Formats: sequence, C-alpha cells, structure tokens
Amino acid sequence: MSISQHHTASGRPLRVAPAWVGAARPATGADDGLLPVREAVWIWSVRRYARVSLWALPMAAVLYGWSTLGAQPGPLALRLSAGWFSLVAMIALTGLLAGSRVRRPAIAGLLVGLAGVVLLLPTAALPPDTAPAGTALSADAVQTVAFVGALVTGAGWLLLGWAVFRSRLVNPADGILLMLAAVSVGAGAYAVQPLPTVGALLMLAAGMGLAWTGNRLIPPA
Repeated sequence: MSISQHHTASGRPLRVAPAWVGAARPATGADDGLLPVREAVWIWSVRRYARVSLWALPMAAVLYGWSTLGAQPGPLALRLSAGWFSLVAMIALTGLLAGSRVRRPAIAGLLVGLAGVVLLLPTAALPPDTAPAGTALSADAVQTVAFVGALVTGAGWLLLGWAVFRSRLVNPADGILLMLAAVSVGAGAYAVQPLPTVGALLMLAAGMGLAWTGNRLIPPA
C-alpha cells in the first residue's frame, strides 16, 4: 500500500491543528485539517528547536543579573555570555510565534534586537571614556553609540514582549514582564541600581514562564 503525503507511515491521516502550525490553507478552500507530512516534519523541527532554545532566556537573565551584582568572572564576560543567550532566545521566541497572528511584530522585534546587538558589540569591551584607536569616534561618541545600541536592543525586546502579550499562545503576563524588563535593557549603562537587577529578575520570571508553557504548545509525539 502506497503512503500518501497526507498520511503517516501507519497509513492514518496526519491532522495538525492550525493554531500552532500557521500553514496556508489549500487552494481549493477546503479545510479538512490535513497537512503534507514533509511540511509537518519541518514545522515540528522548528517548533522543537524553539521550545528547547527558550531556556536560553532565563539563562541570559541569570547571567545579566549576576553581572549587575559585580560577581566574578567579571561583568564583561558575564554580559557577553548573557548577550549570546539572549540572541538565541530572540530567535527561538520568533520561531515560536512565526505561525501566530503576531508574526510581524515578532520578526520586527528580532530584527531590531539584532541591530541593537550589532551596535553594542564593538563598544562592549572598551573602558569608560575611551575611544577606539584608528577611528574618528571620540569617547563621547562611543558612549552615545553604546547608549543607542542598548536603546535599540530594549526596543527589540519591547516588540517581542508585545508579540507575546498579543499572541494568545502563551501566558500574556509573560509578555508584560518581558516589556517591563526591556526598560532595564534599554537603559543600558545609564540604569542605576537596583533597576538592572530588578530588570534581570523580571526577565528571569518571563523566561521561566515562556520556557515552561512553550513546551505545551506541541502535542506529545
């Protein structure tokens, strides 16, 4: 017996809920709930990556909060590690929301956040009031670039938090917490204590909630 692209290996029809797939409807307009196996496998892989990688968000929050307390191995190393985990979390969160009605603000948040990180990285390792050699930037200009980078990164998290709040896929309270944490991220080095630590705690709460509920969006195998 041949196996259709709309059937599993056992021959049973493959039915996928459109709420978590976000796939296009058939051209005929029929809504029979069937989806080609090759598309379902690809969607499953993306969602599996997204739900596992969401745990990078609480990791980033822990490292960022740790750096605000002046712990070792040093604020620079901790913040660079937190930035890497936050990038992974941004991509995972966007992948999780790609099939929902808030895909556009989620993608916009990812792109804005990436732009902010690009601005932050060149200035992350520079000491205060120091200009990089071989460039026309002054020390004040470097501080301005760092502030703009933090502001743009915070705007990216704000858009992602808004997308979470409006998605109806996860707890909307996690989106509110993420938007509040974005204020601390956007303040950057200009934030005074205890705002950075409070922001890290808010991001940790949002990340734990998203990572926990995100695992329930895909039916068990």
